[in-house]
Formats: sequence, structure tokens, C-alpha cells
Amino acid sequence: MARKPTNKRKGAAKRIDEAIAILASLSVPKEQQNERSALVFLALLGMTPRMSWSASTDPLLGITEMMQVIRNEFGKAYAPNTRETIRRFSVHQFVQMGLLTANPDEPNRSVNSPDNRYQAAPALLKLVRAFQTPAWTESLAAYLATAKALGRLHPQEREMPLIAVRLPDGRKVPLRAGGQNELVKRIIEEFCPRFTPGGNVVYCGDTGRKYRHVEREYIRGLGIEIDKHGKMPDVVVHLADKNWLVLIEAVTSHGPIGIKRYNELKALFGTARSGLVFVTAFLTRVAMSKYLSEIAWETEVWVAEAPSHIIHFNGERFLGPYE
Repeated sequence: MARKPTNKRKGAAKRIDEAIAILASLSVPKEQQNERSALVFLALLGMTPRMSWSASTDPLLGITEMMQVIRNEFGKAYAPNTRETIRRFSVHQFVQMGLLTANPDEPNRSVNSPDNRYQAAPALLKLVRAFQTPAWTESLAAYLATAKALGRLHPQEREMPLIAVRLPDGRKVPLRAGGQNELVKRIIEEFCPRFTPGGNVVYCGDTGRKYRHVEREYIRGLGIEIDKHGKMPDVVVHLADKNWLVLIEAVTSHGPIGIKRYNELKALFGTARSGLVFVTAFLTRVAMSKYLSEIAWETEVWVAEAPSHIIHFNGERFLGPYE
């Protein structure tokens, strides 16, 4: 015999439907008008199945804490490996649209930090407290007018602290603080002057943004068309006097240039008229040690904590006495 839904389960389903309705009224993309995003929305407004919207709050929560609230209050248990799905496909979009504020307690926290926290924006909290009251229609219209003026009805880049990276030719490129960009900065300012002196940095990526610095015409002159669907290395340097194209991966959370990545890069730069040099960069030797078994032969490794040295995974090519 089927069990009758409890009052709490009925209340949870009702709140989820209401949350989706609010998201739809805010012109949130269709991809976020679903149960997962509704539950994230409810958790970040301190809602429970029995609360009225007028009692909404603005708790400061990390992804794991959101998942705990969703499980305890709404009976939906997400597996631990769905953390990234929740972050990338619900929370990230809400932050971009100005519905949530990221790290109001510590604005300089790295974008890749496990301690990231999120909170409902004050304007959103004020709006949802008017839901199902006579003031809702007027409040929604005012919110939408303000949001449109601020450009928040579509995804946008989050304002984040930047770090200045100085290219070998003296120009400065701003990168977002935190994540692998700290290592990218050291590659450009410490690796390049030592191992690619006079080289042209023709591409530099950025955490959370696909391209930060790219010399498109220069790259075309090397016989390469950037594939917008291809995963570029973090830094690309052209060493004109040797006609080398140095492809550098900065490893902080993702892996080094292993055989799979080596083949991907060879295919991505297959039309280049320059010889390809593959370099994996690490911050420390300890970080490198985690990936030693994955590093492909015929590549190089550079460690930022010992910037004047380079490790060759190249066998007999460099065998011989050191002077």
C-alpha cells in the first residue's frame, strides 16, 4: 500500500514549485529553472517547508552546507560528487545574475577555495519577502527595472580582485587573484625571462575566463587558428630566434601534460610552423610529486620554488656531464 505524503513532504514540494516560479519571474535561464536550482535558492534564503516567504533570511553557506540543508529540510540527498554540478550549474549563474553574493565575509578568497561561501543579495531578500503578498507585483517590477539597469538579467563576470602580470615586453595583463593565476603570474615573470628570453607571450589564460591575453594575428602568422572548443594551455610563448612554440600548463588542481594531454596539444597546434615544446609548471616539488607517474616523456617540468632549474623528461637527449 502506497504511503501518503507527509505534511512536510507536501510543504517541500510546494516550496520548490514556488521557488521555480520566482526564478522564472526573474528571467533566470531555463537551465536553472529546475528542482536542483530551486533547492539551492531555498537553502540560501533560509527557507523550510513550513516557513512563509516573508520570514526568509540570508544565511552564509558553502556548497556542502547547502546540500546538508537541502537533505535535512527538503528530504533531497545529493551525492558528494554532485558538489561541482551544484556550484557550476546553479550557484555560479545566481552569482553572475546578482542574486547571490560570493564571499561577502572574505572578498579576496580564491575562486577555487573550498571555503567559498554564498549569501542572498540584500535586494533579492527584500523581494522574496514580498512574495505572495499584495506588494509582490510592484516589488517585482521595481526589482526587474533596477536589475536591468545594472545589467543583471543575464550572466556577467563577477567583479573580483585582480593581480597584475607583467609580460616580457613590459605590458601588464590583469588576472583574477587566486587559483592557478598565482602560478601563471610566476610563469610569465620568472620562467619566461630565464628559459624563453626575448620570447613573445602570445596567449595567457585566466581562471574563470577562457582568454585574458591573446595575440590573434600573431598566432595566425604562425599558421595556427585558435579553436574556441579546444582547451588551450595556460601560457603560450613563441621563441622567434629558435622558432619554438612553448606550451605551458600551470598545475594547481588539474593534472600535468600526460600522454593524453600531450596528444591533445599536438593536435590543437598541429598546423604550427614552429617546433612545439611542452612544459608543465608546479608551485612546489611536493605538488609535482603527486603527478610524477602521469608526466609524459618528451616534455619539460618547471617548479616555481626553484625557478632557475628545469627538469627534462627527455631521456638520452640530455644525457651527459654537467660542467
